[in-house]
Amino acid sequence: MQPPNPNTLYPLANIERLCFLKNLVQNPNIVVGDYTYYDDFEDVRNFEKNVKYLFDFTGDKLVIGKFCMIASGVEFIMNGANHLSDAVSTYPFAIFGGSWGHAMDGKEYPVKRDTVIGNDVWIGYRAAILPGVHVGDGAIIGAYSVVTKDVAPYAIVGGNPAREIRRRFSGEQIQKLLELRWWDWPPEEISRRAHLLTGRDVDALST
Repeated sequence: MQPPNPNTLYPLANIERLCFLKNLVQNPNIVVGDYTYYDDFEDVRNFEKNVKYLFDFTGDKLVIGKFCMIASGVEFIMNGANHLSDAVSTYPFAIFGGSWGHAMDGKEYPVKRDTVIGNDVWIGYRAAILPGVHVGDGAIIGAYSVVTKDVAPYAIVGGNPAREIRRRFSGEQIQKLLELRWWDWPPEEISRRAHLLTGRDVDALST
């Protein structure tokens, strides 16, 4: 048997509520790795609607790694949502033109870095990821979480704002997993060791 084809939009026959996401997204500022899937209760095409405020003029990107699991209703809030926070008013006068058109001359709206989701990340139902957040490989984001700051590799976070609950493995095991980068293995090698990837013996993966 062959491993699933990452270039298939709907990898499960006759089930269109789950897709391999890279084959769906159209926006060039959204980059998605192989085998990352999105599950939506209504329509998988909701995904790009849930990437909010991603405007060309801000120049930011949403980058999602391989083998991620993104649940229905997950939202990514991008840099286009930012307003001035250190000025007298946060109101965006300049965008309305007229006599306000030059209000931002010599100034810039705050822009954070790209939003980056690592590999093998599970993002639970209706979680929200705020601009510029980096989520490490192997992390788990709990349902309804609001992620306002970076998440360490293999951390489990939850809440509003999201806080670390625990790490999935010991520090030594996490370092080994980050060095192994199993998500970059050829599909055939992943197939050969899939029974180990679904277990807890990290050492067995390196043999």
